[in-house]
Amino acid sequence: MSTQLASEPSTSGVMKPSANPPLHIQTGTMQNTNSNFSGPVDRQNSHGSVPCSPQPPMSPDPVHDLPPELLQAGWRKFWSKREGRPYYFNKITNESLWETPSLGAVHDPLTDPLGINSDESNGPGPPGALDKRLSRQSTEIPPPGGKRRASAELCIGSPLKKAQLNYKPFWNFDVPTNAVIKERAPVHMPPPHPEVEIFRHTLISKLRQIYQDLCHQREGIDAPVDSFNRWLLERKVIDKGKDPILPSDCTPELSQQMMHEIMNDIPVKLVKPKFSADARKQLYRYAEAAKKMIETRKASPNSRKVVKWNVEDTFKWLRKRHNCSYDDYLERLTHLKRQCEPHLYEAAEESVKGICTKIYKMSCENVQKIQDKTWEIFKEHNITEGTPLPEPSSPRMTYCYAVQMSVPSPRLPVVERILENEVAHLRFKNETLKMNQEHFWKMEQLYGLNCRDDQRFDNFLARTWCLLKRYQTYFGINANEGKGNQGALSPSLMECLHRVFGVTFECFASPLNCYFRQYCSAFPDTDGFFGSRGPFLDFYPTSGSFEANPPFSDELMAAMVDHMESLLGETNEPLSFIVFIPDWRDPPTEALIRLESSKFKRKQFICPPFEHEYRHGFQHLPSAKSEMSAKAVFGTLVVFLQNDAGFARWEPTSEKIKELILASKPKDPITNPSSPS
Repeated sequence: MSTQLASEPSTSGVMKPSANPPLHIQTGTMQNTNSNFSGPVDRQNSHGSVPCSPQPPMSPDPVHDLPPELLQAGWRKFWSKREGRPYYFNKITNESLWETPSLGAVHDPLTDPLGINSDESNGPGPPGALDKRLSRQSTEIPPPGGKRRASAELCIGSPLKKAQLNYKPFWNFDVPTNAVIKERAPVHMPPPHPEVEIFRHTLISKLRQIYQDLCHQREGIDAPVDSFNRWLLERKVIDKGKDPILPSDCTPELSQQMMHEIMNDIPVKLVKPKFSADARKQLYRYAEAAKKMIETRKASPNSRKVVKWNVEDTFKWLRKRHNCSYDDYLERLTHLKRQCEPHLYEAAEESVKGICTKIYKMSCENVQKIQDKTWEIFKEHNITEGTPLPEPSSPRMTYCYAVQMSVPSPRLPVVERILENEVAHLRFKNETLKMNQEHFWKMEQLYGLNCRDDQRFDNFLARTWCLLKRYQTYFGINANEGKGNQGALSPSLMECLHRVFGVTFECFASPLNCYFRQYCSAFPDTDGFFGSRGPFLDFYPTSGSFEANPPFSDELMAAMVDHMESLLGETNEPLSFIVFIPDWRDPPTEALIRLESSKFKRKQFICPPFEHEYRHGFQHLPSAKSEMSAKAVFGTLVVFLQNDAGFARWEPTSEKIKELILASKPKDPITNPSSPS
C-alpha cells in the first residue's frame, strides 16, 4: 500500500514540506556601535517608528528632509535619542539604515503598491505590523520569500564582517527527509525564556550539590561521576511531568539506577589500577572500609561474621604476599568484593534509599517552583497556560516537520552578541555564554530553516542563549560531566550512512551536534525552533531510514529497542533503523541482548576499540575546537533493524558494510595501548 503525503496545510496548522528556503542576509543594514544597544530602534506607531525631534534640530521637518525620490520610495528620516544621530526608516519595507539609502529602482506605492515592478533581486520586504498573516497561528505562516534579518544586525559593537565559511561544514542541511509521520497536535508547553532558564539552572545546580553532600555525609563517598545525569535519563523514560529536565511524575518513585550506582561505590569507589602497587593499595583500602562499615552500620550477626572473616583473611594474605602480580591483586579484590557486597548492600540499603527518595522529592518541589515562575512571567505578557490542542481526528500522512508549540512566545528580552577571535559571546544580564563561530552560524541556518513564528529573527539570539543555557544545565557543574551523552558519529560516517543506506534522520541528537536538519532531541521547547522533532520515544514514523546513537543509559537504550520494534511491526512501508550502542558484555546490557535477538535484525557487526571515533560531546565550545574527535576506548555494536520493505530498499550487503567500516576509521593510525587503563 502506497503512502499518500499531505500537500496542503491542515486544520491543525501542519505545513507541507517545502524545499529549503535560502537564508537571505540583508546588506547595508543598520549597524550600531553603542554597547548598550542590541538591535533596531524600538518602534511604536503604525509604520513601526517613533519620530524624535533632533538634537540639535537638523531642519524644521526632519522626517521629510529627504529628496523627493526617496520620499516616494517610502524613506523617512528620524532621530535616535539613544544613538544621538539620525537614522532612516522605510515605511513600505520596514527596513532601517544608519547611512543615507541609495535609491536603486524607483518604487511607486500608488501605481505599484505590491512592489512587483521594483527590483526583485532582493525579494519583498518582511510583513508589516498590519499583515494578516501575523494574526494566524505561527504554523500556518508559509515560508517567506523575503529577507531575513542578518545576525550582524542584532549584534553589539562595531559593524561585523559577514561570516566567511572557509571551513568544511560538519553538517548537511541540503538532505531532505524521507521520514513520514502522521499529523500531530502542537506540543503544549511554554516556549523558553532566559529568566526561566537562569532560575532552572540555579535550582538544578543546588540539587546536584545536595546529592553530592548526601553521598558524602551518609556513605562517605563522592557522588558517582555522571550518575545524576544518568538518573535524569532513566527518569525521563517514565516521567509524565511538565519540566523538560527534572522528573516530577514517575512510577515507581525510587530509582533503581541511582541506587545501583551509589551501592557500586560502597564502601569505597573502585577504579581499575594501572600498576600492581596501585592494585595492592586498592585491595587494602577496600578491606579497611568494609570492616569499618559493617561495624558501624545496623547489620545482622551473620553479615558481620562473613564480612569480618573475609577482611581478616585478606589482611593475612597481604602480610604474607609482597611481590604478587597485577592479576593476583585484581583477582583477590574481585573475590573480596563478591563475598562482602551482598552484606554491605543490606547494611546500607535503607540509607541509600533515603538519598534517592529525597532527591526525587526535591526535584518535584523544584518543578513546581519552575512552573510558577514561568507562568508568572508569561502572564505579564497576557499569555496563559490554556489547554492542550486535541490530536487531529483524521491525521494525514506527511513528511516529518519540526515541533510546533501551542503556547505563544512573548517578545523575549535583549541578548547581546559579540564575535571575538572566532568565538560568539552571547550575554544576557551579567551572564555570558560562549560557542565557537562555526556552531553559531549553524544555529542561524537551523533557525532560518525551521522557525515559523519569528521571520525577522527578533528572538533568535535569546532563543540561542536559552538553548546553550539548557544544555549547560543538563551537562552538570563538574569538568567534562555530561560529555558522554552528547557524543556524535563522525561526519564521514554520517555521509556514508546517507549515501549508502538512505539515512536522512538522527534519532538522538541536538541542534549542537546534529548532522541533518531533521532529528529528535531531548528538549522540544528549546530545540524545536532549530529543527527538533521532539524526543524519539514520542516520535512515530511510518517509513524512512534512521540512524540511532543513543546516550549510554541502559533504561533509555532498552526503551529505544521497544519503540523501534513496535514501529517496525505496525507499518508495511519501508522502515529502517541503524543502531550504534556500546559493545558492553561484562555483563551485557539489556538493550544489547534484545537487539541481537530481535526478529527485525538483518545484520550486525562490531567496530573494535581504538579503530573508530566519536565527535566530541562539547564540540560547540571554544575549548573543544582543537580536539573535535575522541577515539572510542570500547567496541561499538552496529545493528540493522528493518522490516521487509526496509530490507528490500536498504539491504545491508557485505559491500555496503565494508564501506561503512571504512568510513568509521579514524583519520590518523591508532595503536592499542599495551598497559592496562
